[in-house]
Amino acid sequence: MTARRAALRRMGSLVLLLGAARIAQGAGIVAVRIWPASDYTRVTIESDRALVARHFLTDGPGRLVIDIDALELDAALRELVGKVRPDDPFIAGVRVGQYQPRQVRLVLDLKQPVAPQQFALAPVAAYQHRLVFDLYPLKEADPLLALIRDKEAAEAQAARAVEDALGELIARVDRPPPAPVTTPPHAAASAPATAEPAPALITPAPRPPEPPTDAERRRVDRLVIVAIDPGHGGEDPGAIGPTGLREKDVVLAIARALRDELNKQRGMRVMLTRSGDYFVPLHERVRKARRVQADLFVSVHADAFMRPEARGASVFALSNRGATSAAARWMAARENRADLVGGVNLGVADAQVMRALLDMSTAAQIKDSLKLGREVLGRIGRVGRLHKRQVEQAGFAVLKAPDIPSILVETAFISNPGEEEKLRDPEYRRELVDAIATGIRRYFARNPPLARNREL
Repeated sequence: MTARRAALRRMGSLVLLLGAARIAQGAGIVAVRIWPASDYTRVTIESDRALVARHFLTDGPGRLVIDIDALELDAALRELVGKVRPDDPFIAGVRVGQYQPRQVRLVLDLKQPVAPQQFALAPVAAYQHRLVFDLYPLKEADPLLALIRDKEAAEAQAARAVEDALGELIARVDRPPPAPVTTPPHAAASAPATAEPAPALITPAPRPPEPPTDAERRRVDRLVIVAIDPGHGGEDPGAIGPTGLREKDVVLAIARALRDELNKQRGMRVMLTRSGDYFVPLHERVRKARRVQADLFVSVHADAFMRPEARGASVFALSNRGATSAAARWMAARENRADLVGGVNLGVADAQVMRALLDMSTAAQIKDSLKLGREVLGRIGRVGRLHKRQVEQAGFAVLKAPDIPSILVETAFISNPGEEEKLRDPEYRRELVDAIATGIRRYFARNPPLARNREL
């Protein structure tokens, strides 16, 4: 009995020693990630326990210095150096080092002045503790102005292409045929005939445009702006199919194709809430649409469901009276959890103001959203199977813009093996894009947008 107690005592001492060694070692780094975007760049350090850090900025040259306590420099943390992309608009490079015996210092060389935000995220989904640094520009760009300049540049390029093609056609038509070459009979065998040189191509100078009449001025259509919102992104992969297809990737491909299709429409321009693989909080997606004074907001998803046999496309509008079905309620709750996975800085001063704003959705907005939803649902139903034959409603946070008709399109259930395969198929995605674009065009044909407050 005494020997057993002594053995247990020695085992207890060993456990205490191992625990003390683990405590002395500090946190372990699980992964490091950098998500660059034109709006902001996110740096994420994931660890097996919460990290304590401080940061400060330096000038000449601009740098962001981050000190992390109770941490030893390891190979996982050194990987941050190689994660900086050349096209990152904010970070030029990263250096890491053991600044003090139990403190690691990160130095981020900056390409432009930034306003950094630091916050921590508790474990959620597949993630452990995350320390996040969001690098925002000091001065936010005007998205409406950028959209208009993009439209003007595209139209100028198209006009030049048409002008070049027209000039080439006119030159071909006006070019006289080459004169026949006659040579004396005795010279035909001794000297080769030389053709008359072709005349130079002449491109007529473009005629200056005539000033518009008063009647034409009254008929001028102003720019119609559609906000397309690819769900999830960055830290939030969204739903994942049986063979690994990620929702964030497939909906971004669909959104880009939809943008290109709608941009072909004269007087129409598309703004993507995210154009790459990075996370955008739900309220920020709505704010982006409102900043460009969008006429429509279409959020694109490919969700999973509790049962893998669930299939078919769906269209949702907002409801402020409760969900129209248990499935709609479940899916809204799932989509609204995106901020938890993607990671939102709840310490931002205007976050509460933004949430209050998103609760001001009007009955008129919901009415117009249902009209838009019916047009899109009717067209999608010609491409494939529908999960529900009517527009459903639920409390989706991303649909709560008070003044923009907004719908959420579930293109298919990525959790269904057959539908995951369809989402991989470029031809199916093209048909889906054509259907959504046609529904949007039909909505505008029946509900012309009102004049925008801002001069374009």
